[in-house]
Amino acid sequence: MIVFEKLIIFYLILEFFDRRYSKKKIIGCGKNKHVVNSHFCMPINQHEYFIELSSFNDLARYVCAFQEYPKRVYTQELDGLRIISSSQTLANTLLIFYTTLPKLGRYVSYQVSMGKEICDIVESTKNISHYAPIVHMESKISPLPVKSKKITDQFNPIPVQDLGSLARLTYDPEFPDEQNSALYAFPSEKSWILGYITSLEMDEVYYNFNYIKLDSEPTKHFMKYRGNQGQDPEFSDDFAHGYSYLPIIKIKNEYPIFGFFD
Repeated sequence: MIVFEKLIIFYLILEFFDRRYSKKKIIGCGKNKHVVNSHFCMPINQHEYFIELSSFNDLARYVCAFQEYPKRVYTQELDGLRIISSSQTLANTLLIFYTTLPKLGRYVSYQVSMGKEICDIVESTKNISHYAPIVHMESKISPLPVKSKKITDQFNPIPVQDLGSLARLTYDPEFPDEQNSALYAFPSEKSWILGYITSLEMDEVYYNFNYIKLDSEPTKHFMKYRGNQGQDPEFSDDFAHGYSYLPIIKIKNEYPIFGFFD
């Protein structure tokens, strides 16, 4: 009888640790994707998440600036308006950066001349510029539903000490030739936030928004940096040889996905 009771206790302990530490797996695809372990099946919340940018120039800068191959751009209907957008794919979220469509055309054109950005929508690629192709959609760009109450891929806000640290964080040693150097700025209470998105891939993917607080709105379009000379980064609209440049993408408002809301 004592041996039998010990066996029951032993199996109960095994059951506890199996439930607590069993490795999660993802099965299925698309909207039918689920997280499973040996005991239960839990649906993953996959959706679109729209973020409005401050201007069309911010969108053009996002899709074209320092891009060897500019990003694809879409137009679609949203809340009765025609918008133009480009997206970033997270683990379970299609992050869509958008602004209102200023006019119709086939390409977003972007160039910088003497410190001034020239952004437009054009029909052809005749002039020397960067061009992002525009795909006109009837309504949606994906079958995913618009954001739900639960944000699956919410960022973890992590402060950095200075602009130099933020600039150095944009270097990815695993993909040195495929750098995503965009910095995101948005108002938050009485200050401005400037940050960079990183990810940590383990059993699940964790997204971080590494940020620094600014006293005022950044008025320049880029942050230039030359760390090997011991110089601190500075905001700039002009280009000079020997510097690295990080485009600043302004977001119209603060959004819950960045993790600053309680």
